[in-house]
Amino acid sequence: MYIGELFSENELKERAATLSEEYKVSQPFRHVIFDGLFDLQVLRAVANEFPENDWIQYDTNSEIKLALEDESRMGPVTRSVIHELNGQRFIKFLEEVTGITGLIADPYLQGGGLHQIRRGGFLKVHTDFDKHDLLHLDRRLNVLVYLNDDWEESYGGHLQLWDTEMTTCAASVLPILGRCVIFLTNDFSLHGHPDPLTCPVDRSRRSIAMYYYTNGRPPGEVKANHTTVFFKRPGEKIPMMNVKSRLIWTAKRCVPPILMDALQKHRRS
Repeated sequence: MYIGELFSENELKERAATLSEEYKVSQPFRHVIFDGLFDLQVLRAVANEFPENDWIQYDTNSEIKLALEDESRMGPVTRSVIHELNGQRFIKFLEEVTGITGLIADPYLQGGGLHQIRRGGFLKVHTDFDKHDLLHLDRRLNVLVYLNDDWEESYGGHLQLWDTEMTTCAASVLPILGRCVIFLTNDFSLHGHPDPLTCPVDRSRRSIAMYYYTNGRPPGEVKANHTTVFFKRPGEKIPMMNVKSRLIWTAKRCVPPILMDALQKHRRS
């Protein structure tokens, strides 16, 4: 059962103007980082509902993480929060902050939903897939809401934002409870959690990941349709691109949809 309001509508309106100014001038790409908008009691309830099983597992040289897109496997508070973040009030807030009109939420939670990284896990610096497989819309915004109570600096798990030349980490974000990051998604928004997590074995880095789309996008933001593309930090020895992800991306465009759906269901079972 829903235990409270995720956010105040008055707070949404008050914060939008200030955050909009920050968003316009942020570097290395448009983003805002803020605390205090969401009810922490509600977010704690979401964290407590994280299931033990049912996760999609990613384990490559570019990412070791868990994800859950299936709402039927989420708890009631989590589903309520997901619906709030996909709802009209929050979408209007995002449009006011970013200046992007006509934002469309993703009821399928493709690539989003709940994310979890356990000790030793990571997500290398990357740019995101740019098209929704089912809706064929353009991915424009990421919203990350962190769920980590009493999270210490020494645990790591910082979200890093990098410049396009991969020479400078311009921002490092500790994923503490209630912290939210909104950022533009295109070929220049390089981000990730590239260092292995050092939290205690009984803890994990937990977050809600929501993606928003438009029908079309400004020219120059994306050179060509692509899946997730990984990049090396200075001195880092990993492939520039995740070959497994590219193979999956290619398969989705070559394999008949009915067969692809069956493969996806088998993968998640």
